[in-house]
Formats: sequence, structure tokens, C-alpha cells
Amino acid sequence: SPQLLYKHLKAGRIRRVRRGIYRLVHFPMSDEEHLVDYWLWAAQAGVFSHETALFYHDLSDILPKHVHLMVPEVWRVRRLRVPEGLVLRYGHVPDAERTWLGPVPITKPTRAIRDVIDTQLSPEHIERAIGDAHHRGLISRDEAGQLEARLRESQRT
Repeated sequence: SPQLLYKHLKAGRIRRVRRGIYRLVHFPMSDEEHLVDYWLWAAQAGVFSHETALFYHDLSDILPKHVHLMVPEVWRVRRLRVPEGLVLRYGHVPDAERTWLGPVPITKPTRAIRDVIDTQLSPEHIERAIGDAHHRGLISRDEAGQLEARLRESQRT
């Protein structure tokens, strides 16, 4: 109830993160706390993707300027006030292309690399990400070859 929320806010047991999202203050924050806030804002319908996924899979040394969250295509027609620092991407991410980073979903390395190829991230960074992912066993040789072919094709167009 609103009265109970107000009572706990005044007592300092919870704090307001954003509209409709509150955090218990007596529990330690995780390293992914800001991602949890964005995921809850998206009604748990999104999957972290693109440069954000590359960064958290440790496949990029570039700290993304924004957090990228892939939400269902039907969200495109909504008029949302997107939180500062969040970039929405629209599309479907099948369960087979998702994994979990602590409490939040994130695209698997193959999907993350494919997404950044399609958004024209620097080819050098993508090549390094493909090499690192293959070397660390996150993607197979076949997947690496397919991603490299997709990268070459994207550079021609």
C-alpha cells in the first residue's frame, strides 16, 4: 500500500530508485545493481545486449557509454520515458540465445557479437571479440567463422 511504502521510506528501510522501484537498504548491492534497475523498469521483458553484453562477457575493453536493452518489438509503439543512460533495441531474443549475469538476462556471446556487427561497431573491436570468445571457448570454431563472414559482408555494404 502507498501508506506502508511511505512508512518504510521515512524509517529508512527502503529507498526509491525510480518510479515504482524500491530497494531494501540493509542488503548489499550487487555489481549489476544498475542493470537490475533498468530490467525492472522494463517489466523484466528485456535482455541486455549489444555493447553491454560484450562488456559483461569480458569480450570488449570499451566501457559502453549507454546500457543496451533489447525489448520485444511490440514495445516500439509505446511512448516511454526511457531512463537516462539506457538505449532500447527492439527485437526477439530466443531463450537459446540468453544467459544470466547474476540476477539479469544477457545475450550469449554469439548473439552479442552478431548484434554489434549489425550496428556497425568498429571492425577491429569485433574481430578481437570473436578471437577472444573463440580462444576462451565461449563460441565454437564454426560460430567464429560465421561471425567473421558476417562481419566481412557487413563491411561490403
